[in-house]
Amino acid sequence: MGETTKKQRSIGAAFRRNLVAGILTAIPIAVTVFIVRFVAGILAGVGLPLVAWLEKACRGRVDWLANMLDDVPENEYVRTIVAVVLVVAVLVLLGWIATKVIGRWAIMLFDWVMDRIPLVKTIYGSTKKLLATFQKQSGDVQNVVLIDFPSPEMKTVGLVTRTFDDATTGRKLAAVYVPTTPNPTSGYLEIVPVENITETDWTVDEAMTFIVSGGAVAPERMAYDKPAEAP
Repeated sequence: MGETTKKQRSIGAAFRRNLVAGILTAIPIAVTVFIVRFVAGILAGVGLPLVAWLEKACRGRVDWLANMLDDVPENEYVRTIVAVVLVVAVLVLLGWIATKVIGRWAIMLFDWVMDRIPLVKTIYGSTKKLLATFQKQSGDVQNVVLIDFPSPEMKTVGLVTRTFDDATTGRKLAAVYVPTTPNPTSGYLEIVPVENITETDWTVDEAMTFIVSGGAVAPERMAYDKPAEAP
């Protein structure tokens, strides 16, 4: 009886151990699949109309390209893959053009045009400034910080976009963007006193990887507590 009980416990322990190992193995895979599907969905949403436009524009004009597009099956997955590849190719080409002199002039001209369109200039300019801010240090603090959010007993990762002084007291404040997991394009904007910020030595890439993966992929360094002030 005792040996049977020990054997059952051993089987149960092995089952739980393998179950936990399986879960820990599946989580990174599931997170990766989710993120890839999310990004692919965005790219496909842009690329599918482009594929349809190419089919219509090339038919009767560029026979070889029209025939190639006709050979693409109506299978939605295949068309999605073609759309994603097409958008990625366009982005690579756009990046290559942007590094050239004529590309920089074209971007400056495009920025000038965007700046002359009401409402559009606000959205376009703000987004471009936000992305540029993430690539450089913001004033007196590092880009990636920890702040008390949503309560003093908890901390979250934030990206400092700028620092400024309180108009009444002169207190140093920071505008901190708090991305959400796993979609960092949505989040919160918090105004936090600089003395309440815990600085990190993380890069923006490390922070974004940490956020998107739900903490599954994290830098080896985690400075949760602020260093003690010297007497």
